[in-house]
Amino acid sequence: MTPKHIYAPPTNKAKSRLRKLLPFLRWWGFIGWDTIKADLLAGITGAVIVLPQGVAFAMIAGLPPEYGLYTAIITPVVAALFGSSLHLISGPTTAISIVVFSTVSSFAEPGSAEYIRLVLTLTFLAGVYQLAFGLARLGTLVNFVSHSVVIGFTSGAAILIATSQLKHVLGIKLPGSHDFFEVWLNIFGMLNQVNLFVFAVAMVTLIFAVYFRAKIPRWPGMLFAMVIGSLLSLLLHGSEHGVTLVGQMPAKLPPLSLPDFSVETVRELAPDALAVALLGLIEALSIGRSIAAKSHQPIDGNQEFIGQGLSNVIGCFFSSYAGSGSFTRSGINYQAGAITPLSAVFAAVFLALLLLLVAPLTAYLPIAAMGGIILMVAYHLIDVHHIRTILKTSKEETAVMMTTFFATLFLDLEFAIYIGVLLSLILYLNRTAHPRIINLAPNLHPEIAGPPLIESEAECSFLKIIRIDGPLFFGAVNHISEFLYNIDKTLPRKRHVLILGCGINFIDIAGAELLAQEAKRRASQRGGLYLCELQPQVYNILERGGYLDQIGKNNIFVTQQEAVNTIMLKVDPILCRNCLSPIFKQCKDLAEA
Repeated sequence: MTPKHIYAPPTNKAKSRLRKLLPFLRWWGFIGWDTIKADLLAGITGAVIVLPQGVAFAMIAGLPPEYGLYTAIITPVVAALFGSSLHLISGPTTAISIVVFSTVSSFAEPGSAEYIRLVLTLTFLAGVYQLAFGLARLGTLVNFVSHSVVIGFTSGAAILIATSQLKHVLGIKLPGSHDFFEVWLNIFGMLNQVNLFVFAVAMVTLIFAVYFRAKIPRWPGMLFAMVIGSLLSLLLHGSEHGVTLVGQMPAKLPPLSLPDFSVETVRELAPDALAVALLGLIEALSIGRSIAAKSHQPIDGNQEFIGQGLSNVIGCFFSSYAGSGSFTRSGINYQAGAITPLSAVFAAVFLALLLLLVAPLTAYLPIAAMGGIILMVAYHLIDVHHIRTILKTSKEETAVMMTTFFATLFLDLEFAIYIGVLLSLILYLNRTAHPRIINLAPNLHPEIAGPPLIESEAECSFLKIIRIDGPLFFGAVNHISEFLYNIDKTLPRKRHVLILGCGINFIDIAGAELLAQEAKRRASQRGGLYLCELQPQVYNILERGGYLDQIGKNNIFVTQQEAVNTIMLKVDPILCRNCLSPIFKQCKDLAEA
């Protein structure tokens, strides 16, 4: 049974409202033994997969390793119950982890009690932003963030992640600095101090992690690779040679926690929390839509905003830091045969049991092994395929991607997101402010099927025919006005202009006034402005504003053929006798008149 059958239409308004308030009721009645079995197996797989990931992501975020697992237990349950996707699994992610570290490390020492409190506050504020966006029905907000911004940001974040782990992989102590250039200069200056025991543990872990991912992708390769790295450290007596261990995690369920709600802290973290919120929503919605394209399930952007917001707001009170949709876990969840979001609940339960059982074993886990794992995670964050596609396809998107990429490396991460989004909006507005204007001419070849007017470079000295593809709003008025004036400069006698409006999907008052003024200007030159095939909404605005009367209702046509036939009756035959490029069927008759 496909997921679309889960969403039965509500029988009355009360049920509809209840399902909006508690979205899990949409699929709850669908649960049976067959779905429970499928979700149970998917949940077990997800719990094993996220165990090493949670520890690695917490280290990236500058938090004790157990906080990554706490986040992977609490966040996905709330997000699954209050989101709209059947397969999206939320939790700690690489990109958000590094933004959290970049933001909070400037206020407190990573790993300290104060640092943890600030991270929880950042998580709460990000969740409030997300929840507010969802309640305000701003689910389309992320559509204004181009894919190139996400690609550029994640690629830059991947390099920063790898850079931050080199000290653990090489076994060197770097001065406390977050500057990208400075860190690399320090690394090159200290290569003679590399601890070969630490480096060996990291590389062996990395090699086995890559092998398992490439050859046996269904196995929990990262978990096995960490075990192998730990065994190697024991064989080499790593603790005696400078191999630092993660240390034993507390074997307990996520404890209650309280963020810092002081006015000063909220004021300091609020701007950065917005960047975390936007990044989390972009990740979650893009991943949810990607999987929905395969499962043929509808995604409600506003409901996803609410689900992500609630997961962070509730999670921060249970020792969880900011989370979002996880591409790896969501993909595996779908491939493992999950049918309902109950798989996320099962995964959280099994992960909690694993935490209680496995926590003592982390005392033997080398930080170098975790560094090797994180290097692989960082590498796979770089989407080489899409980077090549963007570079080949669009100079504008390439500029957005590269600007975001370099801003991520050399500026604050949250500022890099804002720069990418702002540049995307500027380019979008520039494109909409310059709608495509196409020259048209009659189709004189009956054997070619199509409309009476087709795209052509042919010109008539009497009538200019164009089609505007795009909105005719205040931002595009100047561009279109210049084009209409330039018609007179190239051919002074061309006083008649026919505009096909089938491509104008929106018009505002500024656009309507432009058409009215152009009609008056051409009428004063003994010419005319004519409109054809207007969209209903465009026609209604022109009619309600009284602009049709100014343009002349007799200059508005329904079909192309009607427009051409009517306008050609106004041609001066003298012009046609001297014309060197007759393009209308009527040209021959007019020239002989």
